[in-house]
Amino acid sequence: MNAIELLAVRALQISAGGHFDAENTEAVPSPCISVCRMSPDRSHCEGCFRTLDEIRIWSRADSHLRRGIWRQLLDRAGIAVPVQPESAEG
Repeated sequence: MNAIELLAVRALQISAGGHFDAENTEAVPSPCISVCRMSPDRSHCEGCFRTLDEIRIWSRADSHLRRGIWRQLLDRAGIAVPVQPESAEG
């Protein structure tokens, strides 16, 4: 599996946990997939697609900012933000 596929799986896991939901008050998990290497032009990590600035601020970022970083890195990676299906009730 390549880094983009691993990141897509990680995003699905995060989405399944409800962490992309703005109403969720739990801390949004890191997108790190343990492929920590900067791109040749140093614009982003080749594993999680975060920029150096995004990596630096992650630990201090609130959930709103973390969800924003997730949206930006998924866009950089060419991955659609996973949508959690509505649960069937009744």
